[in-house]
Amino acid sequence: MKRRLRIQIDGMTCTDCEHHVTTALEGVGATDVHASFRRGEALVTVSDDAETEALLAAVAASGYRPRAIHPVTDPPSPQHGRSPRRSKGPSPYDLAIVGSGGAAFASAIRARDAGASVVMIERGTIGGTCVNIGCVPSKTLLRAAEIHHLAQTNPFTGLNTAAGPARWDAIIAQKDALVSELRQHKYEDLVTDYGWELVHGEAAFADASTLHVGDRSIAAKAFLIATGARPAVPSIPGLAEAGYLTSTTALELRHVPESIAVIGSGYIALELGQLFAHLGSKVTLMQRSPKLLKTFDPEISEAVSGVLADEGIEQLTEVQYLRVEGGPQGRRIHLTVAGRARVVEASAILVATGRQPNTEALHLEAAGVRADPRRAVLVDAELRTNVPHILGAGDVTLGPQFVYVAAYEGAIAADNALGAHRPVDLGVVPSVTFTSPAIATVGLTEAQAKQAGYDVKTSVLPMSAVPRALVNHDTRGVFKLVADAASNVVLGAHIVADNAGDAIYAATLAVKFHLTVTDLTETMAPYLTMAEGLKLTAQTFGRDVNKLSCCAG
Repeated sequence: MKRRLRIQIDGMTCTDCEHHVTTALEGVGATDVHASFRRGEALVTVSDDAETEALLAAVAASGYRPRAIHPVTDPPSPQHGRSPRRSKGPSPYDLAIVGSGGAAFASAIRARDAGASVVMIERGTIGGTCVNIGCVPSKTLLRAAEIHHLAQTNPFTGLNTAAGPARWDAIIAQKDALVSELRQHKYEDLVTDYGWELVHGEAAFADASTLHVGDRSIAAKAFLIATGARPAVPSIPGLAEAGYLTSTTALELRHVPESIAVIGSGYIALELGQLFAHLGSKVTLMQRSPKLLKTFDPEISEAVSGVLADEGIEQLTEVQYLRVEGGPQGRRIHLTVAGRARVVEASAILVATGRQPNTEALHLEAAGVRADPRRAVLVDAELRTNVPHILGAGDVTLGPQFVYVAAYEGAIAADNALGAHRPVDLGVVPSVTFTSPAIATVGLTEAQAKQAGYDVKTSVLPMSAVPRALVNHDTRGVFKLVADAASNVVLGAHIVADNAGDAIYAATLAVKFHLTVTDLTETMAPYLTMAEGLKLTAQTFGRDVNKLSCCAG
């Protein structure tokens, strides 16, 4: 007798990796092996008496990290009194979800809470980008790199700290363990807890009412496309041949590059560029625009650029890429900087130039679903495509690329799939870039407010006026508020500061609920918190806060 198994594997990044894993598994008796680096798994057929430990050992010996082995069967029965309602024969599911990330899970939970029958289809590792290859792994590595950097550069005269070489392999192993734990508790366990069906495989529309997954047809009354996005790669001659890293593969490196050139200047470029700089890499950021963070207020861009420059990160602007050459000694990027020819040499290249929707395999045309030229799913205010019972949510729509936006949209999509007509409201979306210090913004920039017709007034507060920054001996950064001069309503808040991501939530509430500058000045802010900077910036509209005592109202 034979059985079919799925082995979840971390560390595969290319087709060569697939070949190595396949060869290793065949060497211990597995047959019909199908390894996929995109899905992070290998499907194998083995005899009933085959030892799974031998399979795991073979994968490990080939240089990759096996996480778990699962039989290819239907999911287990649910707990907590919920019973799965599955489609049998002609009876369709209430909702079929393609994808298993933040949008997909929020949608499935909302639909199951409403008593709907739900099926979720995932072609790769459950959990999507955030927990597996995005937010969770990147932020834990950023924190590790920040601590390493602080040990070398702490600002207190009475402390003697130092940092030896970072054991990057151990840091990566700890990161992998955290990812595995959160994926289990926040994703895999919930499938059982809520009782929906999880189907592994590549989904493709047969028509507007049916999906094909392998040899199975899945009918549903409504569908949610929540397949996310992946790193986009620019068309630069020689780049593919020379080889490059993305935000995914950079987090799987087994060593820290001696030098790294970053193509792009968005939040991923800044976070990962600073991460490797903090670990000792020589980092060069390259961007086509004339300034860093081109859509941000100039005070924010200048503050961040200054921090990076002080840390030795080179920033090239007005770049045009000509070609890339690769060789045993590294990579050479031929480009122009403001029209002047230059060559940038680096051990590795990191591509951080945006995201590409994962829709190629879906056969959207078979369902009549329209997409834009980048293959992003086009949706209306209710997240419906041009086929009303097919909806889209999260990164696949190329809206704001944040997991909290995806989860918000997923829940609304579930309501609308089940008959509601709730519009999404993305008018007030906070964003955080987890550099050190962090960058956090919400609402309108000064330029956007003027373009919208407001009579704008602004207040800019240097970190040297924020008591928390003074006691930290770290006054890098700035606070800026944008307000309507006529009504005094706060239109936007923009921060570069330690813990800016925590402080921005109060500003988000201020913008969302149309609070005024006076509301901020008349609300108590805890002393020696970074959030106090919001109140101080509001006070700066009318007075010099340097002439206030501590905690002065």
